[in-house]
Amino acid sequence: MKNEVLSDADYAALASFRHAIRRFQAFSEEQAAIMGLTPQQHQALLAIRGCDPEKATVGHVAERLILKPHSATGLVNRLEALDLIRREQAADDRRRAFLRLTPRAYDILGSLSATHREEIRRMAPILAEVFTQLG
Repeated sequence: MKNEVLSDADYAALASFRHAIRRFQAFSEEQAAIMGLTPQQHQALLAIRGCDPEKATVGHVAERLILKPHSATGLVNRLEALDLIRREQAADDRRRAFLRLTPRAYDILGSLSATHREEIRRMAPILAEVFTQLG
């Protein structure tokens, strides 16, 4: 439906959706900064925590954050230098390393995630209305 004509209400709903996303992004960036993280560092920790431990690799971080492998490696190196992650060599392939959160990272991520969940719950009715409008 690439050529579907959109109404003024469609444009208003799309604008509302983009605004809601941007507000959440600004909220998230501010919360990460309060905890001493960049938004990208926060997202990387969340990607690592949110996946199967056997899939927590630099490649997974690259995929989830839509980064080139060398950029993900640099990000992981910085997280390691901050004592937020450690690398654990795979038993079956010494060239592969799994990424593990440190206790410090668990504490930071737990606090950030609880705050984010509260904000998502607050925004849920707004987003539900926008999704209804976009139908």
